[in-house]
Amino acid sequence: MHEFKVLEIKKSIFASNEEQADQLRIKLKENHQFLLNLMSSPGSGKTTTLKRTIAALQDDFTIGVMEADIDSDVDAQTISKTGAKVIQLHTGGMCHLDAEMTAQGLEGLEGDDLDLIILENVGNLVCPAEFDTGSVKNAMILSVPEGDDKPLKYPLMFTICDVLLINKIDVLPYFDFDLALCMERAKALNPKIKVFPISSKTGEGMDEWVAWLRNETNTWNA
Repeated sequence: MHEFKVLEIKKSIFASNEEQADQLRIKLKENHQFLLNLMSSPGSGKTTTLKRTIAALQDDFTIGVMEADIDSDVDAQTISKTGAKVIQLHTGGMCHLDAEMTAQGLEGLEGDDLDLIILENVGNLVCPAEFDTGSVKNAMILSVPEGDDKPLKYPLMFTICDVLLINKIDVLPYFDFDLALCMERAKALNPKIKVFPISSKTGEGMDEWVAWLRNETNTWNA
């Protein structure tokens, strides 16, 4: 049995989440730590993508993961087997994390030696997009079975993300999903967004995503 903490985090008492987020980024920069906020709907393949990402980068960085969920420790159990340091965050019914809650998680992670920290946010495309966690970069996963119209339905999520991972491209032949149209819709909302079509099952496209994350982490931590 792999051991990890389960931390019951509390809602921020600070009025300005943006101020808390900025302060957290300053601290991360001083500590040479890169924090990635990873968001998606449930069932998008977020944990599987995270496992492959950790495997590809664990020789380059000391990695920590914060698994946020309303309840359960299923994802933390899974990630603990990768060798990454992991903590489970229970949000007490909250459907998102804000900057102060993230700071509590980082403190509980006790990861002063970590180079790369990944926050696997609560699974939905609405609430997490509304709160700055203090992360250095935001990434989201959209899976092929969810449909190519999600940028139209959840525009804020696509607007605030630096990266869009379009996962499960191995099942493209079986779904009515227009990859080019989805990318076009995402870039119309956010021209700077990086889009990586991937399959976390087969590994297709993962090299490009991992290379981006490696470069961003090295640049921030320099």
